[in-house]
Amino acid sequence: MPLLIVALGIAILLFLILYWRINTFLALILVALGVGIAIGMEPLKVVKSIQSGVGGTLGDLALILGFGAMLGALIAESGAAQVITDRLIKLFGLKNVQWAMLLTGFIVGIPLFYSVGFLMVIPIIFVVTRTTRLPILYVGIPMIAALSVTHGFLPPHPAPTTIAGFYNADINLTLLYGLILAIPTVIIAGPLFSRVFKNMEYKAPKDLFKTQDIPADKLPSFGISVFTGLVPVILMAAAAIAKLTLPNEGMFYKVIEFLGDPVISLFIAVWIAIYTLGIRSGRRVLDIMDSLTDSVKAIAMIMLIIAGGGAFKQVLVDSGISNYIVDMMKGASISPLVLAWSIAAAVRISLGSATVAALTAAGIIVPLVGQSGVNPELLVLATGAGSLTCSQVNDTGFWLFKEYFNLSIIETLKSWTVMETIVSVIGLAGCLILDLFV
Repeated sequence: MPLLIVALGIAILLFLILYWRINTFLALILVALGVGIAIGMEPLKVVKSIQSGVGGTLGDLALILGFGAMLGALIAESGAAQVITDRLIKLFGLKNVQWAMLLTGFIVGIPLFYSVGFLMVIPIIFVVTRTTRLPILYVGIPMIAALSVTHGFLPPHPAPTTIAGFYNADINLTLLYGLILAIPTVIIAGPLFSRVFKNMEYKAPKDLFKTQDIPADKLPSFGISVFTGLVPVILMAAAAIAKLTLPNEGMFYKVIEFLGDPVISLFIAVWIAIYTLGIRSGRRVLDIMDSLTDSVKAIAMIMLIIAGGGAFKQVLVDSGISNYIVDMMKGASISPLVLAWSIAAAVRISLGSATVAALTAAGIIVPLVGQSGVNPELLVLATGAGSLTCSQVNDTGFWLFKEYFNLSIIETLKSWTVMETIVSVIGLAGCLILDLFV
C-alpha cells in the first residue's frame, strides 16, 4: 500500500506538470502534502516535514547555487568562453575541431548551469561552423555532450550536489569519481557519436546569432580564462585527493579540506573572477555587482524546485515509507545503482526534467543508503546518469536543441535524444565498473 501511494503521488505530479502546466515547485509541495496525509501522517507533521525538507536542502545548497550563478555570469559576459574556443581550435587545428569543442564545453560547463552554458556556447558553435564549413551537428554535439555530462555528473551543479546531500555522499569524492566517469562518457557521446553526422548537409539559422563585440584588449587571456573557470574544480579535486592520500590530522590537510569545501571553493572563484574577468578587463565595480545581482535572480525558480524536491524527499522519510522500502529491498538481487538509474530514467522519460527526475529518484532511494552497502558517491552518479536518459518532446532541452540547431523533430531524435541516452547508459556502465574498485 505505501508504494502504491508513492506511485500514485508521482503519477499526480506528472499529471499536474504535464497536463495542467502547474508550476513544478507548487506541484511538488502539493504532492508532498497529499502523500504525507495519505500515508497516515498528521497534517501539521506533514507541514513540519516539508519545512524541514526545504530548509535542509537549501541550507547547504543556496550558497553553492548563488556563487555558481555569479561565476557563470562573469564567465559568460567577459568573453572567456570565446577566448578558450579560439585558442583550442588553433591548438588542435580544423582536422580535430571536435576535440577543441569538447574541451571548451567541458571547461565552460563545469562552472555554468546547463541552460546558461547552452545559450553561451551556441553562438560559438555557429561561428566555428560558418568558418570551417563543417556540418553543424558534427561541430556542435561534442560541446553539447560535454555540457550535459557536467550537468548530470559533476558538483557544483544543482542535481548532483543536492543528491550528494540526500545520500550523505562526500561531495569531493563525488566530483573525483564523476571526472573519471565523465572522460570516457563525453568522448563516446561527443566526438565518436557526432561522426555519424559528418556528411550532413550544412545548414544554420540565418542571422540568429550575433556575437558580442568585445575589444581584443578587453578580452581575458586564455590562461586566465581557463584558470578562473576551473578554480572550484581544482580546489575540490585537491581536497578529494587529500582525503585519499593524506592522514586526517595536521594543518596542511585541514587547509586543503577547508579550501575544497564547495561553498568556499566557489566563493574564492567568484572573487578571483571579479578581478580577472571584471576589474582587470576595465569593467566598473558597480556594473559587475549589478551583473551578479541579475545572475542570482535568474536561478530563483531553480532553487525553489530543488527545495520542493527536498520537501518531497523528507515526507517520504518521515512518513515511514523509507523503512518500508528498506525492508522490501532486503534480499533483492537488483543493484541499488541500477535501481536508482531506472527510477530516475522512468521519471525523466515521463516528465522531461532531469533535475526533477534526479530529485524524485533520490527521495525514493535514499533509505537504501547505509542499508545496502552501496557506495553513496557512485549512487549519486548513477541517479544523475538516469536523469539524463532519452530526452524527447516533453523536455525543454529537446526543443532548445531542435530550434537553435534548425532541425526537424526526427533529426533531433536521431541526434539529441540518442546523445543523451548514450551519456546515460555509459554513465551507468561506468558506475558499475567503478563499483568493483571503490
